[in-house]
Amino acid sequence: MSGTLVIENCAVATVDERGSEYAVGYVVVSDGRIVQVGPGAAPVRWHDGARVVDGSGCLATPGLVNSHHHLYQWIFRGLAQDATLFEWLVELYPRWARIDEPAVYAAAGAGLGWLALSGCSTSSDHHYLFPRGSGDLLGATIMAARAVGVRLDATRGSMDLGESAGGLPPDSVVEDLDEILSASKDAVDRYHDPSPGSLTRIALAPCSPFSVTGELMKQSAELARDLGVRLHTHLAETVDEDDYCREQFGVTPAEYVESLGWMGADVWFAHGVHLDDAAIARMAATATGLAHCPSSNGRLGAGLAPIKTLLNAGVPVGLGVDGAASQESGMLVEELRQAVYVSRLRALTGAADRSIDARTALRLATAGGARVLGRQDEIGSLTPGRFADIALWKLDGLGHADITDPVAALVFGPPAPLKLLTVNGEVVVEDGELRTVDSAELAREARAAHLRMMEAG
Repeated sequence: MSGTLVIENCAVATVDERGSEYAVGYVVVSDGRIVQVGPGAAPVRWHDGARVVDGSGCLATPGLVNSHHHLYQWIFRGLAQDATLFEWLVELYPRWARIDEPAVYAAAGAGLGWLALSGCSTSSDHHYLFPRGSGDLLGATIMAARAVGVRLDATRGSMDLGESAGGLPPDSVVEDLDEILSASKDAVDRYHDPSPGSLTRIALAPCSPFSVTGELMKQSAELARDLGVRLHTHLAETVDEDDYCREQFGVTPAEYVESLGWMGADVWFAHGVHLDDAAIARMAATATGLAHCPSSNGRLGAGLAPIKTLLNAGVPVGLGVDGAASQESGMLVEELRQAVYVSRLRALTGAADRSIDARTALRLATAGGARVLGRQDEIGSLTPGRFADIALWKLDGLGHADITDPVAALVFGPPAPLKLLTVNGEVVVEDGELRTVDSAELAREARAAHLRMMEAG
């Protein structure tokens, strides 16, 4: 664990409950936790024996929290470029069926390294594809996160509804129910660390209503609650999914999953583009969270999620980049701007929603994501006692210097370079470069894995 770190002479957006901001302020870190934040210069007593970082021209924020991703998809970018979700899945499932442990390690390393360079200190990962004989894919992702040095809330995902049984995925990539439940328990036993500020947690995450059975959803919820871990799945992403649930089950996607035990403060959904008012009310009443993925929803033509309505209702909402095969940029900081734009486009359609502003977008990407992942008491704000996940953004360059509001510069300007990113006070990025791993090597390994996947079969 690190000693004392003092960051000073910077603008500070704490994203605490009051939204405290300082035009010039400081953050003090000791033994991996934030101990003091305030305006002006840091008290001199903190300088003794500390590492002091001059943040002139910078903005300090909490490290960003990515609440939905599919890291294995990093090595499948650029494919199915003009497809809608179901078309995209049909084209990519056969390619994804080729993944193995080395490929997933390369993909996760590259994806997490790139996320860190875009200010992300915590990421979730929804891995639901486990071809037979492919090795320890979940373990590969976790090892990659440890190498990069970021927090990972990994999920043991699953699919058990193959094409022959009326599902979308090919039969070759689904597992049977007992196999999934056994592997899910094993994943929690092996990798889940529930201690405060832990770097690795596990959730259970059947993929989607059109790729899993109701029995898997129900038993996964029961198992997760027995084990004390969270639950995650895709929900209400497209009109096609809504049609599927109404045809197959006679209800909306939200009604369907709630009937199987999938509402509660230990549950978060991805997307929620096509949630109706009743679903939003139920999510708010049960504190069920949502990961908003605006760029991916645009790439696949899924629609404009009702984020302002969700927030007004009190639903916990975070931001996600989603899988890199449907959002090739993979930069979490860009999702702040996209979230604002999507909300404004939705308002222009005549929807009752009103648009969100820059500071709401920053809150979604920090405190909002922390709440969605159940880490609201650990990370997500620059508050004394929280773990020291801090992003220090350079805003004095050509792309940002003349935007005097630093939060607006971060949200509306081009992706800002990082002067510093810390996780538990440990440096992960400094002066725009990864300090934990070699980014060039990550790129070489990802390209090699991509080429191997394209040549296989």
